[in-house]
Amino acid sequence: MTWQERWVASGLNDGKRRIRELRTGNQKVDGELGHSLLILCCLRVIRPSLAAFRVNSFVRYHEHFEAAQNDPDLKRFLTLVDNHDTSGHFKRCARFDVAAALTTQGIAFADLTPEGLLHYAIATREGGWGGGYESYVGHLAWRLMAESGHFPKHVPATLRGAMRAPAMTPTELVDRHNIADQDIHALFVAYLTRRSHDVDYTTLRDLAGDLCGKFWAALLKVNPAQKDLALTPEDYGKWRAVLEVRRAGRPRLSAHAVMTNIRAFYLDIQGWAAQEPERWARWVAPCPIGGRETRSRAKANRRAKERMDARIRRLQPALPAFVAAVTARRDHFRDLLKAATDAAPNQELTVGMKRYRRLFTAGDARHAHIHGRANIRVLDESTGKKVNVTFTEDATFWQWAAVETLRHTGLRCEELLELSQVSIRQYIRPNAEVVALLVVAPSKSDRERVIPMTADLFHVIATIIRRLTRNRRDVPLATRFDPYERITSEPQPFLFQRTIGQRTEVINPGSLRDELARLSDAVAAEHPELAGCRFTPHDFRRLFATDLVNHGLPIHIGAALLGHLDVQTTHGYVTVFQEDVIRHYQTHLAGRRAARAAREYRTPTTTEWAEFEEHFDKRKVELGNCGRPYATPCEHEHACIRCPLLQVDPVMIGRLDEINTDLIARRELAQTKGWLGELEGIDLTLQFLQDKRADAQRLVRLGPTNLGMPAFRPEEGQETPQPHGFIP
Repeated sequence: MTWQERWVASGLNDGKRRIRELRTGNQKVDGELGHSLLILCCLRVIRPSLAAFRVNSFVRYHEHFEAAQNDPDLKRFLTLVDNHDTSGHFKRCARFDVAAALTTQGIAFADLTPEGLLHYAIATREGGWGGGYESYVGHLAWRLMAESGHFPKHVPATLRGAMRAPAMTPTELVDRHNIADQDIHALFVAYLTRRSHDVDYTTLRDLAGDLCGKFWAALLKVNPAQKDLALTPEDYGKWRAVLEVRRAGRPRLSAHAVMTNIRAFYLDIQGWAAQEPERWARWVAPCPIGGRETRSRAKANRRAKERMDARIRRLQPALPAFVAAVTARRDHFRDLLKAATDAAPNQELTVGMKRYRRLFTAGDARHAHIHGRANIRVLDESTGKKVNVTFTEDATFWQWAAVETLRHTGLRCEELLELSQVSIRQYIRPNAEVVALLVVAPSKSDRERVIPMTADLFHVIATIIRRLTRNRRDVPLATRFDPYERITSEPQPFLFQRTIGQRTEVINPGSLRDELARLSDAVAAEHPELAGCRFTPHDFRRLFATDLVNHGLPIHIGAALLGHLDVQTTHGYVTVFQEDVIRHYQTHLAGRRAARAAREYRTPTTTEWAEFEEHFDKRKVELGNCGRPYATPCEHEHACIRCPLLQVDPVMIGRLDEINTDLIARRELAQTKGWLGELEGIDLTLQFLQDKRADAQRLVRLGPTNLGMPAFRPEEGQETPQPHGFIP
C-alpha cells in the first residue's frame, strides 16, 4: 500500500477532520503531527485534497515547499513576486497560493494551467479557507503568471476577468424566462441569433427581456392557451394594460420602447418570410401594434425631453457651487491626510474649521505589521464618527477628477473611463509652441475625435498622471471591463484606475454613478442650498452642451465636440433658455452648408498647411488665447470678453481690472444720458468680465502641477538614450 493510499484510507482526505485529532493528549505530539504532514506534502509523498490541505494549519508552508522543489520555473516566478510593487503580505499570499495549488493538484509549476489556478481560487472562496482574504486569493499570482507569458495570450490578464460570467448566448437568454413551449422557445432563439450580428450584447439582452418577458410571459398570463403570434384584439388590450404597469404598481415609462421592439419583431418575421419561407412563414401574423401607436412614442420622447430639460435647468445654476464644494472637499481631506499621517496617536488636529483626533488601535497596529503601513483613521469631534482618511481622500480625489473632466469635455461615461495616457497628444508648431490635445476613442459613434485641452482640463489630467506615478516611473497598466460586451480589455495605462488590495482595475460605470450620488449627498449635507441636486455622469454632458450653445458657439461645432453624427442629436442635448438662439444658428448652419462645396479627402497643399499654422497665431488676443477650432472664424465680431472660448492669461488680471473700471465709467455715463440699450449691453459685458476674472484667479490658485523631469533611458539595442513618454 502506498503512502497516498494510506492517506486516503485514513479518512483525513475528505477535509472534515484535522491531523491534530490523532493526538493522544500530548501537545508536543500535536506539533509533530502537523510538521510531519507538512513534510510529506512538500516532498510530494502524499497529495491531499484542497479541503484536507486548507483545514490543517501550516506555518509558512510556502517557504518549506519552495525549498523542497528543484524547479527553475518556480524560482523565476518567485523572482517576479519579490520584484513586484506591493506589500509583503500580498507577496506571501501569492507564493502560498501557487504552493497550495501545486501541492493539491500534484503538478509542477510548468503544468499549472489557468483552469487549475481558477479552480483553486474558486474552491478556496467557496470553502471559506482564505483566512479573511477570500476575495484576494489568487489575484497577484494570476497577474504575474499572465504578464510573464506563462498563460496563453487569449487568457484574461486578471483573475477577476477570468471569473466574470461571459456574455450569454441567445439560447441562455431565452432560457432565463422559462418558456415551456418548445416551438416558441426555438423561435425566440432563432430571432435573437439573427439579431445578434447587428447589435451589442446589452441591446440583445434587453431585447430578449422585452420579447420573452414583457411580451410572451405577460401574454400567457392573459391567455395561457396562446400558441402562436396571432393575437385577438381582446388579448392585446389586456396585455397592453399589463404592460403599462410595473410590478410595484408604478407606471412603466419605457412602455413605448417595448412596443417598438415587439412591432419590429413582427415586421422582421414578415420580411424574412419572403426570403426564407421554410423557416419563418409559419410564424407570420398581423402585427397587433399599429403604426399610430408607435408614432405616439414621439410624444413620450417629448415628455422625456421636457423632464430632462427641467432637470438641467435646476442643476445648471447649482453647478458652480457644486464644483467649488467638490474641490474644497478634495482639498480638505488631502490636508487632513497630510496632517494625520504625521500626528501621534490621540493627538488633536484642526483642519479648516473642523477638529479631529488621530486614532491608532490594535487593529491598525496589526494592519501595519502585515502590510507595512496602516490606514490613517481619525475621529471627527463634531459628529463622533470615525473616518478612514486613507480611503476617503482617495475617493474624494477621484470624485473631483471625474467631475472636472466630465464638465470640461462633455464626454460620455464610457469615453471617460477609456481615457489612457496615450489619449494625451501634443502638436508642436515650428515656433516650438505646444498645443495639447485629448484624443477620445469612439464609443457610440464609430468615429474618433480630438478635443483641444483648456488650461483647467490640462491641470486635471496632469494631476491624475502625477498621482498615478507618485511611486513609480510610468502610469501602471490596468484592465477595463466593458459591461456592454462583457469583455475585459488588455492591460493599458488607463487614467481612471484604482488599486484595491491586489487588484488594479478601471472604475466601472456603475461605481462612478454611485460615487457621484454619494458625493452629491455629502455636498448637500454641508451645503443645504444644494439639497435635491443629484448629478449623474450624463448630466455633465448635457450641461456642457447647453453651456456651449447658449454662449454662442455654433451648434455644428458643438456637435463635433460632443461626437454627434447628427446636429439634431445635439439639439436634444441642449436645454435652451432662449429659443431664438437655436433658430439663429440653424440659419447660420444652413448658410454654411450652402456655401461649402463637397470635397474629397486629399493631402493638404503647402498653402493650406501654412494657413493651418497661421490659425494658431490668429487665436492670440490681448487678454490671452482664443480656443476656437481650426477654420472657424470669430462669431462674435471680436467681442472677446463675452466669448466663452476666450482663455484669459492670469497675468492679464490687471488689464481686466482696467477694463472693469472703464466699463463702470461708461455705465455711469449711459445711465446719466438715458441710453438704456447701451446700459443693458454694458451690464452684460460686466457680468462676463467677472466670470473671466474668477476663472483666471482660479488658475492662479491652482498653480503649476509638477510632473517631474522627463526620464531618459536607452531603447533595447541602441546606445543613444531616447526620450521615454510624453508625460513622465
